[in-house]
Amino acid sequence: MSYRYKTRGTCSTMIDVELDGNVVKSVTFTGGCHGNLQAIPKLVEGLTVEQVEEKLTGISCAGRPTSCGDQLARAVRAAYEAENH
Repeated sequence: MSYRYKTRGTCSTMIDVELDGNVVKSVTFTGGCHGNLQAIPKLVEGLTVEQVEEKLTGISCAGRPTSCGDQLARAVRAAYEAENH
């Protein structure tokens, strides 16, 4: 299932997530720091929604209350909820 998440408070503006059940199949960011946004998807692909949330929820960036990682945790949860409700 593919899901598009509009980010809030980060340099990236959109996250496209593909799940297989509760497992992250792929992640693509629009905007943001090119290097980090290539690395983050490689690190989370194959993890469960819960594992991504555990690792990334609450990370801040440059004094902001969120980050691309934190937004990704929110995106995978939103994708999972959309698929299962």
